[in-house]
Amino acid sequence: MQHVRRENRKYLAYQCSLRWWPIPTIPVTLKRTLMLKVYAYKNCSTCKNAIKWLEDNGKKFEVVEIRETPPRKSELRLAVGLHGIRKLFNSSGQEYRSLKLKDKLDDMPEKEALELLSSNGNLVKRPFAIDTSAGITLVGFKEDLWKIKLK
Repeated sequence: MQHVRRENRKYLAYQCSLRWWPIPTIPVTLKRTLMLKVYAYKNCSTCKNAIKWLEDNGKKFEVVEIRETPPRKSELRLAVGLHGIRKLFNSSGQEYRSLKLKDKLDDMPEKEALELLSSNGNLVKRPFAIDTSAGITLVGFKEDLWKIKLK
């Protein structure tokens, strides 16, 4: 092994068999890319319109089946801070009506409401789109609002 002067190389402060090993240098670039997660139901026309709009506008996104995988509590908490708890509920859904949530929501603690939403995707207003790294949440599909938020 050829001896290399310390002034010419960076060395790791670790000596193995009386040899010094150089520190590997790996260039790292950190660039945040928008990756939107869209919770949708395949038979919902509003969800289909939202997905079509995202595709037509060249946005990167991932579709998650809302009934099989409801949004996590942390994602819902972010949305509550931006929209309020009532707006997250699918008030036109059958389960919302059968549970009589219209009357119960005013007195229901936020923790209980989040538990209900995170356990039952049918109760969440759809499409529900979120990018946690950018702090973006969209509830329902309104093209004008989506244009502004996702530019």
